[in-house]
Amino acid sequence: MTSIDGMNENSVLKVLAETGTDMSHWQTEKHFSSWLGLSPNNKITGGKVLSSKTKPTANRAAAAFRMSAYTLHGSNSALGAFYRRQRTRLGAPKAITATPHKLARTFYSMLKNGTEYVDHGKEYYEKQYAIRVLKNVKKRAASLGFKLVPNIGQGDMDKGLAISAN
Repeated sequence: MTSIDGMNENSVLKVLAETGTDMSHWQTEKHFSSWLGLSPNNKITGGKVLSSKTKPTANRAAAAFRMSAYTLHGSNSALGAFYRRQRTRLGAPKAITATPHKLARTFYSMLKNGTEYVDHGKEYYEKQYAIRVLKNVKKRAASLGFKLVPNIGQGDMDKGLAISAN
């Protein structure tokens, strides 16, 4: 469990003291993170979102996950890159909730399935993020009637894209 970035022996022991090693108490990782109070409690009526705050809880395991997430701000791991991106996008308080949510899901998966944690690194995470953004931009352009084509032969701008109308 200490192979997860941000989790040290102390935080792993705190979480295991609260949850135990038997993950059968929770059907899925979503149930586990909800029990910890790390997943959003969406209150929606008539299609309108009234609130999406996490439920207040005094769970020591959740506090350990939050503290572990806070230590990722300088990490060169995929989880560190995720934390920094969320912090830039959402602000520090929400990033300190989103990252422990991801840590808790990873922790649950490792205990339930007996799998090893594999960190692909910051570069891999950022490359996957760039691919996902490009895919979404292409889909958005297609929905507006445009097609993105590679802009080839522009010197250093070989990776640029040109937009053409259909």
